[in-house]
Amino acid sequence: MRIVIAGSSGYLGKPLMEALEGLGEGHDLVRLVRHRPDEENEIVWDPYKGALDPQILDGVDAVVNLCGVNVGGRRWNAAYKQRIETSRVVPTEVLAEAVAAAKVPVMVNASAAGWYGDRADVEVDESTPAAADFLGRLCLKWESATAAAEESGARVVKLRTGHVLGPESVLLDRFVPAWKCFLGGRFGSGRQYMPWISLRDWVSAAVTAIEDGSVRGPVNMVGPTPATNREFTKALGAVVHRPTPWVIPGWAVKIVAGEAAIEMLRGARIKPGVLQANDFQYQDETVFEALRYALRD
Repeated sequence: MRIVIAGSSGYLGKPLMEALEGLGEGHDLVRLVRHRPDEENEIVWDPYKGALDPQILDGVDAVVNLCGVNVGGRRWNAAYKQRIETSRVVPTEVLAEAVAAAKVPVMVNASAAGWYGDRADVEVDESTPAAADFLGRLCLKWESATAAAEESGARVVKLRTGHVLGPESVLLDRFVPAWKCFLGGRFGSGRQYMPWISLRDWVSAAVTAIEDGSVRGPVNMVGPTPATNREFTKALGAVVHRPTPWVIPGWAVKIVAGEAAIEMLRGARIKPGVLQANDFQYQDETVFEALRYALRD
């Protein structure tokens, strides 16, 4: 397959590139980059300056879009929330229109588990409507931005990704030092669900989404065993060999993280319905296994 990837330098893009390159199946990979090309397989683009020349996608079998600034990269204010939205919706619209114009048969686009918002103990799957909060509305706009590709007949896959646990994970880089200093504990009640998936399982599932013609629409990129914040806290403590006795009040989390604290204080029990229906084989079936993999020496 000839595959064009946007967002290939990010935390998910790099290992996905490596996996596709290492499959030995002759995949021809092209990276869309914002800097001067350093390699033959790089093409410059700027989605904020207009349309992408459809000729760039001539002969392309699939386009993968992983663009978007880190949601937890800093405290949210109006400007950063707008940046979070723009960095996702605009590149998606530009690529979807180019996919339609060039008649590319497959588009695999990033999305997020934030689609579901706070659902307490209610299990949700890919058929559940978007939440009405900021992240829910964002994900709805993000996924809707693929409309041009879908209308052209392309097989469009939307990867609703939870917290990705792997080496150099931003989330774990923030938590592990505190846990190792005996400061680990649940956030608030600890009953809120934290959708998670190991990095290696995410990559395998993304490859499946690209190559398997039966996969289309939203795909919940989460592990098969839902975990609450309390369970995540205990599992991380077990992996780093530290107790986790503390309770970090919700108000304290909000003081430190602002509105972005919603990711830690609210969540949904998400079922990976599409992956399970396609008999996807997880390497890490529990959050403990995923954390042990992520923090292996």
